[in-house]
Parts: sequence; C-alpha cells; structure tokens
Amino acid sequence: MRHGIVLFTSDRGITPAAAARAAEERGFDTFYVPEHTHIPVKREAAHPRTGDETLPDDRYTRTLDPWVSLATAAAVTSRIRLSTAVALPVESDPITLAKQIATLDHLSGGRVTLGAGFGWNTDELADHHVPAGRRRTVLKEYVEAMRALWTQEEASYEGEFVSFGASWAWPKPVQAHVPLLIGAGGGPKTFRWIAEHADGWMTTPVEQDITGKADALRAAWAEAGRSGSPDLHVLVATQPSPEDLAAWAAAGATELIWGVPDAGPEVVEAYLDKLAGRLGVTPG
Repeated sequence: MRHGIVLFTSDRGITPAAAARAAEERGFDTFYVPEHTHIPVKREAAHPRTGDETLPDDRYTRTLDPWVSLATAAAVTSRIRLSTAVALPVESDPITLAKQIATLDHLSGGRVTLGAGFGWNTDELADHHVPAGRRRTVLKEYVEAMRALWTQEEASYEGEFVSFGASWAWPKPVQAHVPLLIGAGGGPKTFRWIAEHADGWMTTPVEQDITGKADALRAAWAEAGRSGSPDLHVLVATQPSPEDLAAWAAAGATELIWGVPDAGPEVVEAYLDKLAGRLGVTPG
C-alpha cells in the first residue's frame, strides 16, 4: 500500500508548501488538502461526525483554497502526488475549475488527483445555487464537462447544469486521464456513481466495515462493466491496530491517508518522522 498525508489547511500552523515538502522528503506518496469555500453561520445540515449542525472545530471556517494550496506545494516538490480530500467541484464554475486543474497538472508534471465529494454541507451548496437533491447530478455534469475540456481539441457540453459551445482550452493535463476519487459515505448510491463516473473511493473518517464495503464497490464496478479494480483510499481517523492494517490490505486498499496536526513546522516534521518510521516509509 502507498501512504499519503492530509493537512486540514488553515491560516494557522504549517503552510501547505512546507508540509508537502516535508512529506516528500520522508517518502510519502500523496499530499491531500480539503475544501470549504465558506461556512454559513445558520445551518441545518448535520456534520457527519457530530450528527448535528455543530462543527468538530473551527478549521472548517478557516480552510485555505485547495488549488492555490496545491500550487504552492507543487512549486517546492517534484515527486509527491497532489490531491484533494475532498474538493467540492460544484461550488466552482466548471470551465474555470477545469482550467485550474489542467494548469496545476501541467505545471506539476502530471501529479494531480481530484478527490471530490458530493457535499455534506447542503447550506454551503445552497449559497452556490446547487440543489441539495441534485448534487450528484451536478457533479456528474461538472466531471463530464471538465473531461471534455481536458481531452477534446474543440470541446463542447450540453447538460442541465453545464452548457457551452465548441471551445478551445489549453493547457491540457499532462496525464491522459486525471484520476477521480469520490470521498463519501459507502453505500449503494455512492458505489454506483463511482462505478459509472470515477476511478475509486476515499473512505470517510466515520466509515465502518471497510472490507464489506470494498466488496460492494467491486460488485458495482463489475456490474457497470468496468475492467480492472477501483482504487480504495482509506482515510485513517484513529490509531489502527495491526489487524486493521492487515484487513485494509486484504480489502485491496491502494493508499492509506494519515492526518497530520494543524501545528507549526517543528511539530509536523516530528510527527512525520515518527509516522514514517512506524510505517517503514523511506525516501526514494
């Protein structure tokens, strides 16, 4: 299995560039950052962890822009992959977002993975004029439209939420296919969406029975007629036991994603040293 780290970026503590450079120097494979454009003060949407409108901490209100963060990381690294855990594409203009991602992939030498979510914070989505009950359809159209811009010489798209005529758009991503992971609760609807439109699943911090859900994802994948196997990225929310690690490996986990503290550089680097040693991660 590969190992990545996720930094819940904020305007405090270590910068994304410094964290990504430290992770690359220690041999980690992927650097992840989250996205929230804003947090409405009055909310009805329940947070997946708290179960109500309260937030686990105030970093949700202080989150840095993911694409600017990853661009700064790209400038000081050369190998580590750059991803989001997770981005909310439907909160951006799809044509502009396609340009941002293609530019980042171009400038980083083809290191971008798009980790996307449907959006648990429906109050946040509402401010972006995204109907909560249609957010999966909106994301589907965004992904299709961006892929058209990334791959077609004269791209066009006609959908309910995204529409544009024949257009030129360069640069194209270095990668022939920008990987798309969906970070969402594991269930039939999510797995069907992944099997039809994405490359793999990123678990949530509260996910249970990852082995059983990985089997369900592979069944949906086969039912959709997809070849190969979906990627499985496990977000490690608590200290795992050796049995947990063995179970995730047996379930076909592609990568484990380890959180790092929202702290200063010395604390983060010491944490990464310890984590790398425990996992046997080495540069190279």
